[in-house]
Amino acid sequence: MTYESKQKKTKRVEKIINLLRKYYPKANCELNFSNPLELLIATILSAQCTDKRVNQVTPILFKKYKTAKDYSKAPVEDIEKIIQSTGFYRSKAKRIKTCATTLWKKHNGKIPRKMEALLALSGVGRKTANVVLGNAFQISSGVVVDTHVTRLSNRLNLVQSKSAEEIEIILNQLIAKKFWIFWSHAIIHHGRRICKARRPLCEKCFLIDLCPQSGVKK
Repeated sequence: MTYESKQKKTKRVEKIINLLRKYYPKANCELNFSNPLELLIATILSAQCTDKRVNQVTPILFKKYKTAKDYSKAPVEDIEKIIQSTGFYRSKAKRIKTCATTLWKKHNGKIPRKMEALLALSGVGRKTANVVLGNAFQISSGVVVDTHVTRLSNRLNLVQSKSAEEIEIILNQLIAKKFWIFWSHAIIHHGRRICKARRPLCEKCFLIDLCPQSGVKK
């Protein structure tokens, strides 16, 4: 791999962002929600599950449980039955109930707007916290790093790591803060539609001239 200085990489990122804004001007969170609590619950459910599947489950869940207190009081078995198709449903149900109990008892049922407070909740890591802060409150706390962002960041040779924490640190340095929220949505969009895991559609990719296709089988 040819060495690329941070300055050149930053310039390349700016060009990538311009193209992403051109092709995905309305890229946004694909989880359905109407308030911060719903987004938090949906994001917890999205772990190792598609947004499409989560969106099939949450209408029933959100209709039955409106507040953090509702989740806290609910028998964990009842939550399990509703979310079973999202996978790992037993651990997710426990996390949701424990998380909701903390929200109810320590935060008056409200979703905190601080990273430290969110990370103290059961089932919440930096990815979930960044999703909630960015999409519920428009707070740019950091780039969301999921499997798509991990894959594309490596293929674009912006990082050479599989560590979500390390990738976020590097991307936060390369990308202007005002684009952190948009970048996550647009890259996830691109990963689902073009730069797929098994067979990336490089021939259809508008980023081809800016992408070294690192790790892509040719």
